[in-house]
Amino acid sequence: MEEMLTAADCMAEKLITIHQDASLDEAISLLLSHRISGMPVVGDNGELMGVISEQDCLKSFVESKYHNTPIASVKDVMSKEVASVGSDTDVLTIAELFSKNAYRRLPVLKNSRLVGQVSRRDVLSVIEKWMKPVE
Repeated sequence: MEEMLTAADCMAEKLITIHQDASLDEAISLLLSHRISGMPVVGDNGELMGVISEQDCLKSFVESKYHNTPIASVKDVMSKEVASVGSDTDVLTIAELFSKNAYRRLPVLKNSRLVGQVSRRDVLSVIEKWMKPVE
């Protein structure tokens, strides 16, 4: 039986991240300039603290306008409950997570530190290569 690839074999390693103490306008600028819908939020030592998405930013803006309050910071609006996988998690397990949940991407951790991110497309690329017949 062939060896199963892992998250480390297919993850993106050059990530756009933001520090938890950043302002929401910094987060929005990064999302727009990099044309991404969400990004990991990290702490001082590169540890994953959460994820901030376009939806989180929109919710915060709406709430601040309705309640006449200041726009919150990244740490106040990010999603703190984040599903993640280890760098040694096999692709089949990751594919199963994607198939059973609405996740678009999953942070990849090694020793509690953010080392990458794996997306649905990353996993599909591995599956495509695996399914092609050997010539």
